[in-house]
Amino acid sequence: MNTKKIVIAGGPGTGKTSIITHLKSLEFTCYDEISRQVTLQARQDGIEQLFLTEPLLFSEKLLEGRTQQFFDADKENQNMVFLDRGLPDVLAYMDYIGDTYPKHFIDVCETHKYDYIFVLAPWQDIFISDNERYENFEEAQVIHQHLIDTYTRFGYKLIDVPFGSIKNRTDFILELLNL
Repeated sequence: MNTKKIVIAGGPGTGKTSIITHLKSLEFTCYDEISRQVTLQARQDGIEQLFLTEPLLFSEKLLEGRTQQFFDADKENQNMVFLDRGLPDVLAYMDYIGDTYPKHFIDVCETHKYDYIFVLAPWQDIFISDNERYENFEEAQVIHQHLIDTYTRFGYKLIDVPFGSIKNRTDFILELLNL
C-alpha cells in the first residue's frame, strides 16, 4: 500500500497537536511530535535544555526520529498517516537559530517527500508558553516564516489552515483530502 504522508506543520503554539489529537479521536493514524520526547529524555539524562545547549545534537535526534516516523508510516496498513511536523521543520529551526547543519540534513529532506503539507500560522489567541516551549509569540512568527521558506525550498505546495475551532480546522484538512 502506498501510504500518503500528511504533515501538520507550523511554529510553536499554532494548534498542531490539538488537531492531531482530534484526528486520533476520529480514528486516523497519527504520529506525535517528537521534540517534547527528545527534550524530556535529555532532562532525564541531566541536560535541562538540549535545544539551547547542543542544538545540533538535538536536531540530529529530531531528524533521526522523524526519519523513523517516515519509514514507519510506510508500514502502516492505512491509506494515510498524519504527522505532527516533518523533516524540513528541523532545518527551519536550525536556520532560525542561525546554526549550520551537515549536508545529510538536506539530503534527507530531498529524498523523503511528504504528500501534503498543511501549515498553521501563529495565532495569538491560542499561544501558550510551557516548560518545553522556549519561544514567545514574536519568535513563533519568525519561525513560521522559516518553515514556509524551508518547505518551499524543497518544492512543497503549502496549504494554509484557517483559524477556527479544532473541529473546523480538522474538517478543513479532511475536506481538502476528500475524506
